[in-house]
This record gives sequence, C-alpha cells and structure tokens, in this order.
Amino acid sequence: MTSSSAVGEHPRGGGSARIEGTGLAEVLHGAVREALYRLDSVAAAVYLLDEEHEALRVAMIAGSPPSMFTLPYRFALDAPYASARALASGKVAALTDPDPATAGRPYVLPYPYAALAAPVIAGRHRFGSLTVLQLETQGGFRSTDRAALREIGEELATALVRLTDSGVPIEAGPAPTLIPVFHTSVGTPGWGSPDVPGSAGTSLMYPLRNFADLLNQSTTMEHIVAASRHCLMSPFRARALMLVSASEGRLWVLGHSGSTSGLVRTVHGVRLDAHTPAAEAIRGRPLFLSDGPTADAESDRPDGETGAQAYLPLIGSRHVMSPPLTQTSQVVGVCCLAFEGSRDFPPEERAVMGMMAGLLGTAVERVELSTRQREVAEHLQRRLLPTTLSELPRLTTTARYRPATVTFKVGGDWYDVIKVPGHRTVLVVGDVEGHDLDSAAVMGQVRTALVSYATEGHRPAAVIDRTGGLLAALGTDRLVTCCVVALDTCDGTAEVALAGHPEPLARKPDGSVATLHAPANLPLGITARHAYRACEHTLPPGSVLMLYTNGLTDWSVRDPGTHVRAALGVASREAGSDLEELADQLIAEASGPEERRDDAVLLLARYEGAVGADVPRTASLQVQRRDLHGVKEARCFVDDHLRSWALTRMSDTLQLIVSEIVTNALIHAGSDVDVRLRAYADRIRLEVRDSDTNPPVPSPLALDEEENAEAEHGRGLLIVEALAGAWNTSPNGRGKTVSLDLPIPDR
Repeated sequence: MTSSSAVGEHPRGGGSARIEGTGLAEVLHGAVREALYRLDSVAAAVYLLDEEHEALRVAMIAGSPPSMFTLPYRFALDAPYASARALASGKVAALTDPDPATAGRPYVLPYPYAALAAPVIAGRHRFGSLTVLQLETQGGFRSTDRAALREIGEELATALVRLTDSGVPIEAGPAPTLIPVFHTSVGTPGWGSPDVPGSAGTSLMYPLRNFADLLNQSTTMEHIVAASRHCLMSPFRARALMLVSASEGRLWVLGHSGSTSGLVRTVHGVRLDAHTPAAEAIRGRPLFLSDGPTADAESDRPDGETGAQAYLPLIGSRHVMSPPLTQTSQVVGVCCLAFEGSRDFPPEERAVMGMMAGLLGTAVERVELSTRQREVAEHLQRRLLPTTLSELPRLTTTARYRPATVTFKVGGDWYDVIKVPGHRTVLVVGDVEGHDLDSAAVMGQVRTALVSYATEGHRPAAVIDRTGGLLAALGTDRLVTCCVVALDTCDGTAEVALAGHPEPLARKPDGSVATLHAPANLPLGITARHAYRACEHTLPPGSVLMLYTNGLTDWSVRDPGTHVRAALGVASREAGSDLEELADQLIAEASGPEERRDDAVLLLARYEGAVGADVPRTASLQVQRRDLHGVKEARCFVDDHLRSWALTRMSDTLQLIVSEIVTNALIHAGSDVDVRLRAYADRIRLEVRDSDTNPPVPSPLALDEEENAEAEHGRGLLIVEALAGAWNTSPNGRGKTVSLDLPIPDR
C-alpha cells in the first residue's frame, strides 16, 4: 500500500516506531499512522472513553473515503463492535462476517470491511481501543496482524499515560479529527481519475452528499424514487430501481423506476418466507449478485431477468437509548437494483450503497409515517362529515372537502345540508379553530347542535344563538365560525346568519356574482351581549349559492373576499350549468399545494325553482355494500323511473351505464353506494356516490404486461365513456361522485 504525503513517510523496518508527542493529537496521529501501514488497512481509528466511562467515542480517524465514514461515532461499552469487545476483554478482538458468503448464500457485511481492535490499557489506566479496517477481500486478519496491533495499542497506552502524568486530559473532542490518506493502490473502476490518488473514493461520496439533500426535501414516495433515480440508479449505471416494504407478511412495491416489469412481478405480494433475493434481504443483510439470481433462486426469476442485481436492506431510524446508549432499529424495506449484464461490486461501491440505503431507510420510514398520519386524519375528518347530502327536489347541491397539506392533524371544517319541514332547506358551513382532536370533537358537538336546532324549525339567527349558548355551557375554549343559510325552495327567499364567517356568494342566472350581505356577528365561543342577527335575500331560479371556509381563499391577496368572488365568476363561465364541474374549477382555482396550510370546505347549491305544475322528477336508491344483487336493483330502479317519466327510450342506455358504474363502485369502494336520478327539461342526470376517493380510470384495451393486472376492472368504464360521451368524477366529503348527463331525445 503506497502512501501519500497526508500522513508523511512511514519508517520501514522491523518492529514498531515509538509513538512520541507532547499533545494528544500528535500521539493519536502517530498511532493511527503506524496501524494503517503495518496492517495494510484502509482506515484506522482511536476510540476513547467518554467523561462518564459509559461509552466509547471516536477521537481520530485516518483513512480514505468511503471507508473512514463507515466507522461509528459513539456506542455503548457492551455494543457488538470490535472496539467495545477489545476494551471489555483486554484482548485483541476481530469482527468479521458472522455468516460468511457461500455459493448458496452470497451475503456480506453491511459494510465490506473486517474490523480488528486492540485495547488501549496500561495498568489501572483504561483509555479505549485502537481499531483498523481491512477490505473483506483481503482474506481476514493473520496472527501477525493481531500481534502488531496489540503492540501498537500498548505503545499508545504508554504514551497516553505520559500525557496524563503531565496534566493533559485524555478525551475525545466534540467531533473526531479526520486524517485523509490517499493510496495509489486503491481505486474503483469507473469512478474518478485513475491517475489521481483518492479521486475514486471522493467521487463516490459526491452522489451520497447530493442524495442526503434530496431526501431531506422529500415529502412523498414519488420524491424519494426521483432522488434515488438521480443519485443511486444513474451514478451506479443500473437499468432498474425498485423500493419495497414489508407488511402483513408480504412484500409490497412502494415505487420503481426504469425497466422494472420483471422485478415488480417477482416481488409484489410475495410472502416474507419465500426464497427470493428481496425476501432474504428484508431480514437485514445486503445481497449482491454479480451474475443475477443464483441457481437456487432460478425458479423465482421472471423470464428475461438477467444481469447483476443488488438488494439493500433499508434500516429505519436508529433510536439511541441513554443509558445504556444501545441502538434499536428495524428493517423498513429493501432497495432493489438491476443492471445490464454481469458486473462486480467493488468494496467501495458496496460501502457507499450501504450508506445510501441507510439514508433511504429513514426517508422511507418518515414518508410512510407521514402518509399514515395523513390517512388517519383525513379518515377521521371525513367520518365527521355528512355521508350524503339531502335529496331535494328544487335544490341541487354538491360539496368538496380539501385537507391541508402542511399538517397531518385533523381539521375542524365541516358542511351540512339539512332538510327541514315545509319547503325550507338549511345550508351550513363552519370552521373550528385549530387542527387537533379537540377541534374535531368541538366540530362534532357544534354540528350536532346546529342540526338539532335547525330541524326543530328555528330561524338561522336563533340556531346560531342557541348553539353558541350550548358551546359556552360545554366550557370549550375553541372559537367557531359558521354560516347558516335557510332557503325557501318555493319563493327563493334566503335568510343568512353569520358567526364571524365569510359571507356567502350567489351567482345569478345572468352570470353576475353578488355577495349575500349579513351582520358579521361574533364567532361562537365568545360571549355575545346582543342577539345574533340575520338578513334576507331573494334568489331568482337558476341562482347558485356558494358557502365556503377561509381555507379556500388565497391569503396572499389584499382582499380575499373579492378574490373568491372573481374566482366564482370565472369558474362559472368555464363550467356552464354543471355544478360538479363548477366545484372542481373552484377547488382548482384555490391556492396551490405548497400554500395549503388550512383545510377547506366548499358547498354549492343551485336553486332550480318550481318545475312546472308537476311533481319534481327526482329519485334515489341506496345499494348496500358488497351486495352484487344491488346492480340488478339499480337497473330496475332506472327503468321504473324512466318509464314513469315517459322517457322509456333512454332506459336501455342508462341501465347499461348504471350497471357498469355501480359494479365498479361495489368492487373497489367497499361501501354503500347511492344512485340518484334527476330529470331536467332537456337532459337526465345520473349520480353514483361511494366512499372511495380514488377516481375511476378507464383502461385501454391494449396495455403492457406490468399494468394489465391493475387495469382488469377499469374496462367497463370504456362502455360508459362510449355511451355517455362526457362524464365527471368529483371528490365529496366522504368519497366521490361519478356523474353524467344524457340529453333527452326529441319526441
């Protein structure tokens, strides 16, 4: 091993050079220099006891990257490291692969180095240990290596005693001193300049540094896959990358990039006890296959999957317990890499891949935890919202709930459509202060109170007043804002009452947008000296009411109310008479994902007015979850009502459409399904609602093999698309609504 000037010339000859020096750094430097050259090592380090003598902390490391960065910084005295074992036993200790590679089990150490450590002890003085790393390919440590390291350790202990006697404190600094040592005989093909010592190792470390930056900014699995593609897959020239997690006794693909169809088929859904490379790696040991899967795994390899592969365990966060400073961690997944043709995995590459896998593990664990927290918060929020909106003859309604993106906690926004005696309907939106379980609890209490008082027949101002009194009696410290609108569907009278909430808007039939002004009043939760007041407005038939919470507004503008009013006008011109599309347009016009610091609610209601002298033509049907006989009921429901409305010619088409949509909802949503029909003068509207927020996607008839399995149940929607022409899917409070309009043919 040829040295550079980083550590100076080493005295050649028999025996150990005396370790001299008047300072701690000089003495430690002499020890690591001697250990590096005499044992032909890639790294050497001195570990010293900390102030409490409860742990070992590295004081100085000499070597070349990446080996020097694989040495741990601090660990307990009973940790499974060679350094700890040497100090505890007073003898030279080695840490090599406890489960060496064989033809059938080509495993390696987490890092491709073997460690040898000697105690640094002199009489009653126990200082720590001296540790060296060798490449695992060097064949292990010889007896002469053990003797040489023991000798250097004893010489170091003697020098440290001299420093102690002269009053020099023997302790590691807050950060270790690093001594770079570049060797001309150590290089990694394909990395750096072959004529420059240390270029290969330093070049390997650059994508690692970049990787850490990108992963720190990642908030979704798509971000992690993109970072892995740029910093791991591309620099190491892999043709495919796949991230896998384990749950419920099986492996599941989290994300992938490149030509991964074969890998996905081999891994996704495989049992953890299967004899596949990914299942083996999930147990915690990396697996490098220079020529692809071994003969034992041949049966598990998909056709066409050849070439080298690497399987890197992703270790989650290491939690240090103090005392006794033990580390606990678990494997959270596997990173699978596939390459074109055969290739070797030099030790330096394996070391950097191991470091990257460590970064990946914590990032995957963090993102998956965030995803679970978001799902729990959204599920709780949606369970607190109405299951469905009331079916009203002269009023068409739709709602949207959009969660915040910068918090995973449950919000306090809600909406309601309450059918009350007579021809009145009460529309409500509200917002509870905060984002936590207390906010959700208060929201549930307020919503229940509002529904109860409205159902009893109280006017909007009285409903808010009584709810405020109940909230005060409950002793909550949360403020609540809300907007209550009671609409008479016979004459279009809208009575508006507010509790510190944004005023509702109305888009008139001529396209103009007006604000339905009302006294602002105080938010609920503040003791009011005066009774709440309301204000009446009259809406012409065809008007659209818009109620919303302030999470929908863009607070970067000076006047949020004017901004929302303008957005309603623009969206109305683009959406036309389609209320669902109008709601989607308004949500899309709201602030971007990076600004969504608050959840938001949007409630739209179109006042249709009286429908001639006849009974309004609306109908609804509920199909129980998992009841496939409900598909037949839905077809009969459509046929019966179309016949009663003298629209028999449309029955066959609508029966086929409702059959496909209801079947899709029953299979994929696993919830009750609501079917609604509404007859207009020129068209029939069909709405199918379920609890699954994922939109249905029509699948092409020709797909590649990887996507084929997921697409099998999406082809019925092609029939819907062919018959209906245009259809729409929109999220509502607790799922989605699939809607379409069919024109009524001329008689």
